[in-house]
Amino acid sequence: MPRPAKTIGQNLNQIDVLPNNPIKAGKQQLAQGLPAIPNFIAEKRGKYRAIKPLTESQIVKAAVTLMSKKIDRGDALSSPDITSAYLHWNFRGLEYEVFACLFLDNQNRVLKLEQLFRGTIDAAAVYPREVAKRALQLNAASVILAHNHPSGIAEPSPADKHITDKLKQGLGLFDIRVLDHIIVGDYCFSFAEHGLI
Repeated sequence: MPRPAKTIGQNLNQIDVLPNNPIKAGKQQLAQGLPAIPNFIAEKRGKYRAIKPLTESQIVKAAVTLMSKKIDRGDALSSPDITSAYLHWNFRGLEYEVFACLFLDNQNRVLKLEQLFRGTIDAAAVYPREVAKRALQLNAASVILAHNHPSGIAEPSPADKHITDKLKQGLGLFDIRVLDHIIVGDYCFSFAEHGLI
């Protein structure tokens, strides 16, 4: 016999939640301002419980979803480690090269992560004009450039260094700062941490 429903919330239209009911629990989480994560129930801010046994892939997907929601909410990127981890989970395992930008406001809060160009297994054409155009559309004060190396080797090529300089100069004309360029492979390589920006 199922346990009786509990009524939760004060000004949340009195949502009824059955214990371990993932649909109603998801509604409860959204009503409380908690992110809804597939296969998990938020017990309280920062504490989540799986509603069933999960595969590694499902756990990783949930972690990426949680990280994306945290970064998408406009949190300031205060740590290169958080930025690298976020980009790593978004771009690792791709069989083709992508070039993306994290567009930031003047407080380094994320406006948007956007994949701008897609290439082949070892190259992606990058057009500075399009990067500048999108940064201006979003009213970005700064950007973090990112691309992946499907080979897994995250060391920058001469072409990577050249396009970084070209983008830094071009965006600088509009007072848009390039804070970093992160290459995602088996690990992440940060131009800023290596003094290349």
